[in-house]
Amino acid sequence: MKRWLSIFFTDGNPRLSCFGLMKNSRDGKSYSTNLAFTPPEYLRTGRVTAESVVYSFGTLLLDLMSGKHIPPSHALDLICGKNFLMLMDSALEGHFSNDDGEELVRLASRCLQYEARERPNAKSLVVSLMSLQKEAEVPSYVLMGIPQGTTSPKQPLSLTPFGEACLRFDLTAIHEILEKMGYKDDEGIANELSFQMWTSQMQDTLNSKKHGDSAFRAKDFTSAINHYTQFIDGGTMVSPTVYARRCLSYLMNDKPQEALGDAVQAQAVSPEWPTAFYLQAACLFSLGMESDAQENLKDGTNLEAKKSKN
Repeated sequence: MKRWLSIFFTDGNPRLSCFGLMKNSRDGKSYSTNLAFTPPEYLRTGRVTAESVVYSFGTLLLDLMSGKHIPPSHALDLICGKNFLMLMDSALEGHFSNDDGEELVRLASRCLQYEARERPNAKSLVVSLMSLQKEAEVPSYVLMGIPQGTTSPKQPLSLTPFGEACLRFDLTAIHEILEKMGYKDDEGIANELSFQMWTSQMQDTLNSKKHGDSAFRAKDFTSAINHYTQFIDGGTMVSPTVYARRCLSYLMNDKPQEALGDAVQAQAVSPEWPTAFYLQAACLFSLGMESDAQENLKDGTNLEAKKSKN
């Protein structure tokens, strides 16, 4: 779980877009969708426990406090020996006391302990956090300074060809563009692998992706789903493009709900990737959720504009 998986509507109300870290399988094991934030015991055992979820909460808490994306493997080193004010996001200045800030840092460090048994349980976390709540519940729009009952005027969207294809729900055009894009947008995606994992599983993982790409190119979308699923479940690499390709393959097989799940996962892996938002829009159009689809188109367009300025 990461802070950018929390989305806000125009009235300031938050929603969790997806869990983003783990999913359970029928055999009792779980697979990570972002290895950079995987609890240490998962890499050893391949299983998720209640303590693993506490570890994930620690990464979320640290991100919220610092305003930075800090890999858990470096978090404790960063916390130890530093004044908590050096870790806090400057935007939070004046909104908490020194005692409260120190307690939050202490909670985050306890959640991120390497040994699962040294982490607090969920109940004690709730008790600790409740003691830090100084005010009664306040509506989100008040906290975020959003005037209630006002809406910003709608601006016409200037969509890219991919955005236009998603707006039209033109699956053939979407396929052609994804095929041309290749895997260039996967550059810089974090994959933390041990040497043992690399040598024992990497070849099988790469073969699964290779077979999936061949099926995708040949428009054999059922086979593409199967091969890409093997790649994802292998757990040794994370690729937003694979999620995007499996998303379209699901749409081609008239499975919009599964497709939407993959589009959201692509966003979880690469939070500022416009393609993920455009694909979510296509899935939402297919599900009859036009208002939500338009919001995702707008988000994708804004990200495209941001990229073009950089």
